[in-house]
Amino acid sequence: MTEENHGFDFETALRSIQEGKPLLGKEGILTPLIKNLTEAALEGELDSHLGQEITANRRNGKSRKTIKSLNGNFVLTTPRDRDGTFSPQLVKKHQTSLNGEIEQKILERRYWEIEGLARVSCGGTHTREAHRRDRLN
Repeated sequence: MTEENHGFDFETALRSIQEGKPLLGKEGILTPLIKNLTEAALEGELDSHLGQEITANRRNGKSRKTIKSLNGNFVLTTPRDRDGTFSPQLVKKHQTSLNGEIEQKILERRYWEIEGLARVSCGGTHTREAHRRDRLN
């Protein structure tokens, strides 16, 4: 995946899963997804911050930092504001690792999307409830 491509290609992910490539780790299928979702959340935080400002504060580019996560390292692009008053909450300033709890929530949510693609491509109809029953039995 290139830096210019900000989407997560579920079809490619599905093929990679079928080929047996790992979901997690440095070359994991889900690492780019975690990166993209984290960047989108940071953009949302900045939008919210700028919406609360009374002054003429505005966006002022982006900075990059390497984030270490349970699912591999990636370069995270974080937005900045002109006044320097933006203090992100998801990935704080100077933070270089992602909390495992954040990653888990992202992965759980996206699992169902990928699982849905797999079921559709196989012609099956599998619900969360059926999946939970299968796991318990």
